[in-house]
Amino acid sequence: MTAAKKKDAFRGIRSFEDLKRLKESVLAQEKADSKTLIVCCGTGCLASGGDKVRQSFIDEVRRQGPEENIVVRKTGCRGFCERGPIVVVSPENILYQGVSKEDTPEIVSETILKGELVDRLIFEDETTGDKCVHEADIPFYKKQARRVLRNCGHIDPTSIEAYIGVGGYGALAIALSKMNPEEVIACVKESGLRGRGGAGFPTGRKWESSRNAPGEEKYIIANGDEGDPGAFMDRSIMEGDPHSVLEGMIIAGYAVGAQKGFIYVRAEYPLAVRHLHTAIAQASDLGLLGQNIMGSGFDFEIEIVRGAGAFVCGESTALVLSIEGKRGFPKPLPRPNTSIVGLWDMPTVLNNVETFACVPAIISNGAEWFASMGTEKSKGTKVLALTGNVKNTGLVEVPMGTTLREIIFDIGGGIRGNKEFKAVQTGGPSGGCIPEDLLDLPVDYESLARVGSIMGSGGMLVMGENTCMVNMARYFLDFAQNESCGQCTLCKLGTRQMYHILSDITSGKGRPDDVEVLLELAAAVRAGSICGLGQTVPNPVISTIRYFREEYEEHIHEHRCRALVCRSLVSYRIKEHRCKACMLCLKGCPVGAIIGAKWQVHEIDQTKCIKCGACVEVCPPRFDAVECLTGKANEG
Repeated sequence: MTAAKKKDAFRGIRSFEDLKRLKESVLAQEKADSKTLIVCCGTGCLASGGDKVRQSFIDEVRRQGPEENIVVRKTGCRGFCERGPIVVVSPENILYQGVSKEDTPEIVSETILKGELVDRLIFEDETTGDKCVHEADIPFYKKQARRVLRNCGHIDPTSIEAYIGVGGYGALAIALSKMNPEEVIACVKESGLRGRGGAGFPTGRKWESSRNAPGEEKYIIANGDEGDPGAFMDRSIMEGDPHSVLEGMIIAGYAVGAQKGFIYVRAEYPLAVRHLHTAIAQASDLGLLGQNIMGSGFDFEIEIVRGAGAFVCGESTALVLSIEGKRGFPKPLPRPNTSIVGLWDMPTVLNNVETFACVPAIISNGAEWFASMGTEKSKGTKVLALTGNVKNTGLVEVPMGTTLREIIFDIGGGIRGNKEFKAVQTGGPSGGCIPEDLLDLPVDYESLARVGSIMGSGGMLVMGENTCMVNMARYFLDFAQNESCGQCTLCKLGTRQMYHILSDITSGKGRPDDVEVLLELAAAVRAGSICGLGQTVPNPVISTIRYFREEYEEHIHEHRCRALVCRSLVSYRIKEHRCKACMLCLKGCPVGAIIGAKWQVHEIDQTKCIKCGACVEVCPPRFDAVECLTGKANEG
C-alpha cells in the first residue's frame, strides 16, 4: 500500500485502534521490501553530497532493478558525521562510509544484487586494522546508548507512517487512554528526567508547577534555539525525528492542561523548520493534532516560531518575550518562574527539544527503564556534539556518568594526528575548559559543576596540544560580548573589557596584573548579571586561569605562546643550513614574503610576513628548513 493510499485509508485517526491498525499496515509493507538502502540526509551528510547519493541510488535501482523489491530511504543524522555520507544496507545492516554518487552503481550491483561487500567503503579501525562491517562493531557506536536518537538515522523524518511503524504516537495513546494527567507527571518525576537545555531542572516538577498554577490558558514551549557554537544536538533531533518532539509536547500539554504549543527554532535551521512543518501538517491531517485527539476529548495545536539568532533568547523569559513579538530581553530580578507566569502571563512549560524527545520513550517503557541508566542524580542519557581536534567528530549519545576519557578516546578515537590531548570545553561559551588530569571525570550535571564547567545543551569541544588556552578564552569572550543584550552594564561592558584584556595578552601587550584583573571582572560580571548568559559567561576565562595559568604567565612575562597560535608572539625563519632552495615555500606564500630563487637559499621578509604558517606546511619534513620562534627567541 502506498503512502498516499495509507493516508486515505486512515485519514483522521479517531481512536487508539485506528493507530494500531495503521502501525500494522506499515510493518506489513516493510516486511514485503527485500532490501533497503538507507541514506543519511542530515545536514552534515547533505553538505558532503548525501542527497546526490540518494538520487543516484534511485536512478541505479531503476536501471539495475528489480525496482519493486528495493527501497531507497532517506533518514536524519546517524551521528558519524566525520565519515559521511553514510549508507546502510538493510536487513544486513552493512554500513558504508564516505559514499559518493560514483560508488552507487557498484553498491547496487555487488551488495544489493550479489550480496558482496564493497571493501573500500567499509570502516577500518585505525588502532587494530580490523574491518567493521556493521554499525554495532564500529568503536564510535559501541559505547553509545541511542535512546533519544533511537529513530534518527533509521526512519524517514518526513513520513509519519515511518514514525508510527516504530511505535510512534503509541506513548500518546497510552497517556490518553490509560493515564490521567497526574499519573503522567508522576511517571516523568519518577524517571528522574532533568531538562536537557543546560540548567538540569527536574522536568516532572516543572510540569507539576504549571499544572497546579492558576491560569485561563496554559502553554507548552519547545526550545530549539540552539545558539552554542559547534552545537547541533537539537537541530539533528528536529531534522531526524521531528514527530518525537511533537509527541512529547502533546503529552506535556495533556499533563498540564495546555491546548497550545510553540516550537521556537533558529532561523538558521531551514531543514529542521521544513521537517517540523511537514510533521505538524501530517499529524494534523491524521488527527493526532487538533481537536479530540484519537477520540480522547483532548485538543492540542502546535505552531512554529522562528528565532532571529539571538543567543540570549535561550534564557526563558527572553524567549517568551520573543514569541510574544517583543524584544528578547531577560526580565529583571526578582521574576516568577515561567512555569507559573510565562507566555502572555500564563503558566508555561518550557523545555528543550531533547527533553521532549525523551518523554514518549519514558511513557512507553516506564519510569524505571529510564532511571536504570545514568547516575544517582543524573538519569538517562545525554546527546552530545563531539567536535574539535578529535578524530571522530559527530553526534553521540551516552549514559549519564560516562567519563570524558571514554567519550573522547573510545568513541571519538582520540586527538587528530595522534597529538596530545590538552583540554575539553563542555557547555559551549558558558562552559569551562577541563584539563587532562580530569579526563576520568563522569559527565553529569554535578560533576561538571564541581570542576568549574557545565553540561549546557551538550556541546563538547576537544582541544589538542596545538591549542592556545588564552586565545581560546578570548574566542569565547568575543562571542559572549557580542551576544550580550546590553541590559546589564556589568555584562555588556565587563565582558567587553575582559575581551580587550585577553586581546592585549595574545598580542604581546599584556600587563603583570592582567590575570588578577580578569578574575575581578569575572566575579563582577557574575554578580551583576540578571540572566544565565552573564552569570556563566566568565567560565572559560576562570577555568583556563584555574587550570592553565602558566600559559597566561608565559604570554604576559615571556611574550611566548607555546602553541604557536598568537601571531604577534611568533615569527617564521628559514634555516640557511637546511634550506634546499626548492621554492616550495616561495610558491606557497600567499603574500610573497619569501625571497630567493632556485638554487638560492630563501629568506623571509619579516615586514611582509603575515605569520600564516603556510611555509611550514609546504616545506617537506625531511628538509625541516622552516622554524617557528616564540618568546625571547622570537624577539632576538
